[in-house]
Amino acid sequence: MWGVISYLNSPELVAGFQRCCGLVSRDTRSHVSQNGLVHANGSGKDGPVTIHRRGAEQVSNGTSRAHDSNSNYKPASSRCETKGEEHPRPHYEVRNWLFYFLFVTSATLGHEVFYITFLPCIHWNLDPFLCRRLVNVWAVVMYIGQVMKDILKLPRPPSPPVVKLETRVDAEYGMPSTHAMAATAISFTLLLSAQERVKFPFELGLIVAVVLSALVCLSRLYTGMHSALDVICGVVISAVIMVVSYPYWGTIDYLQLHNPLSPIVGVVLPLFLSYKYPELDHYSTTRGDTTIILACCSGCSVGYWVNERLGLTFDLAGPFPVTLPPLTLAALGLYVVRFLVGLGMLVLTRQTVRWVSLRVICRIYGASVSDVDARRRKEIEVPYKFSTYVAIGLVNSILVNRVFVMMGLWDLGKSV
Repeated sequence: MWGVISYLNSPELVAGFQRCCGLVSRDTRSHVSQNGLVHANGSGKDGPVTIHRRGAEQVSNGTSRAHDSNSNYKPASSRCETKGEEHPRPHYEVRNWLFYFLFVTSATLGHEVFYITFLPCIHWNLDPFLCRRLVNVWAVVMYIGQVMKDILKLPRPPSPPVVKLETRVDAEYGMPSTHAMAATAISFTLLLSAQERVKFPFELGLIVAVVLSALVCLSRLYTGMHSALDVICGVVISAVIMVVSYPYWGTIDYLQLHNPLSPIVGVVLPLFLSYKYPELDHYSTTRGDTTIILACCSGCSVGYWVNERLGLTFDLAGPFPVTLPPLTLAALGLYVVRFLVGLGMLVLTRQTVRWVSLRVICRIYGASVSDVDARRRKEIEVPYKFSTYVAIGLVNSILVNRVFVMMGLWDLGKSV
């Protein structure tokens, strides 16, 4: 068993998958020391191992220090430099552009740009019920996955031999893959929930869910950000969470909409979890990203409760499951317009609230808005990100659909 685990966690397995897909490292430095050990930074030197991360160097004794302005460290990307080199040279070579675009695009399905577009689009153009359920499961799965990363503290595959195509999350730990967790949770939550609401070929939906989640999982290997063990554990953990929680989805949904304490719990609990996120000895994006996810869920939860009180939820009209109207060019054009208008409102909300909240909180703590280190402090990062994304959740769940009605972009016969 241990041999299987070691094999699945091997960076050589990831590097082999990358080579099979046409992504080849062009780093020809020697990375093996005289004692045969491969060091995390590829230096080949004996002694303490330095792990290069974006914005910080973490050494084996657990201490960390920020890069100074004269540091030669560059994040891994399509071009990099090493000390002593006068000119940058390519870090990797792409020999199969089809796989490159397929997996790089699939990797974005686990990023903020996907969440802030796909989940609201489900709300605006299909059914707010489905969006509500997706957001709830997504938040739970992602919080558990992010916390597990920072408790287990298992590193990502080292480069070399692995080629890394992403740098923003390189300071995060690897186990489990939250991309794999989110892709599995979103794909199969949508499949299971949609069959209650709309008529569609379940077999086709199952194929789509499997393909999409598989592409995201494989993209984490292709981009060099996770081992096969990280990805498999992410899928299994997400599946276990869904199986355990599935019988209670209906009860949670009812309490979220009808319990008078729902908006209080919906704000206090996510904010508490954001502040109590596990502390690390170096800065990582996990706390900020987790705060964003919890805040989105918080804002949407309060917004759905408010909609229920106002009596205009914009849900599909039963009896369920309903038959969706045919997708005509006119309907497609309406969906696109809704999407663009709604997305514009969310982006405007994000930029406005972020600008205001960041300045107010920095002023309270006597910090400069331009000071990156100050913005990473918990007492600043958590409240400004939480307030920003709570506002986004509220706008998405309450305001956007009402703007659609005012603009004549909504069929009121669709609402309850």
